[in-house]
Parts: sequence; C-alpha cells; structure tokens
Amino acid sequence: MSIDSLTALIRTIPDFPKPGIQFRDVTTLLADGPGFGELVQRLVAVARPLDPDLIVGIEARGFILGAALAAALGKGFVPVRKAGKLPGKTVGIDYVLEYGTDRLELHEGQVPAGARVVLVDDLIATGGTALAAAQLLREQGAAVLMALFAVDLPDLGGKALLEDDGVATQALIAFDGD
Repeated sequence: MSIDSLTALIRTIPDFPKPGIQFRDVTTLLADGPGFGELVQRLVAVARPLDPDLIVGIEARGFILGAALAAALGKGFVPVRKAGKLPGKTVGIDYVLEYGTDRLELHEGQVPAGARVVLVDDLIATGGTALAAAQLLREQGAAVLMALFAVDLPDLGGKALLEDDGVATQALIAFDGD
C-alpha cells in the first residue's frame, strides 16, 4: 500500500474544533485493517534501526500507535498522560498551549535514566505537546532518539520546533495547510 493510499484513508473534517481548522482524523485510517497494518509496518521500519529500549506514546492516539509499534518491536510501552490520569506517583511538566496551559505526566521511575526512547503520536501540528513530552523524558534522564508521527502539518511548524530543540523528528504523511 502506498503513502498516497494511506493518506486517502485519513478523513478531513472542516471547521473542527473551530472555524477555519481542517481536522485530520486518523481514526478512519485506524479503522481500516490493511491500512492500519501498513501504517504500523512503516513506523516499525523507521524505529527498528534506532534500537530503542522503550516506546513512549502521547495521549490519546499516540497510545494506539505507540502500543502497536512497541508490540511489533518487542519493546515496552509507556504512556504520557494528561494530569491526574495515572494512579501511581507521577512526575510531570507544565507547558503552554495556544489558549492556556496543560500538564503531562508519567509514572515515576517508569522511564529509567539512560533509557533510549522513541516518542510517538498520531499527528504533529504546533509541536507544543510533543516538545513538552520530550522535555519530560529528558528530565528523567532518557535519550529521546526520535519523535515519530503518522501525520505532519508542516505549515504549523511543530516538526521544526522539535528539531530546533535537538529532537530528530519524522512523519510518514504530510498535509499542507492547517
């Protein structure tokens, strides 16, 4: 299956969550068995040569892709969650969003110092959440080998933001515009 075929499986929803936004909905790709399988195999092809210790997924669709990638690689999976969602003792980072602030957390000690990790999410837009997740992982002593995404919205600059911070970044599919 080609990248164009995978791209065609991603639904665009105009004016969501607000007027003027073209929401790129990967759930339609995830619902297509052959498409989802191909997407995971392409993620594996990027991540396997990096030989990570762990795959870290960002809430929420990053859990789906990250867990599938971790299973395919035979690696562990660690979720990075919004504040208050994890039951154990957590470490976290506050970060600025377009209209306010938010917080990401992970269980304390789940990513040991020196761990080599690949950070995964479905889509990179402005990059704030992914950058915060990478910083949180670095604060735990992890080496972030790459931030890996199914979709990039290059006009919003998130990939460049991560790369400017020293995080290698790759996306399989790009959509022009926002």
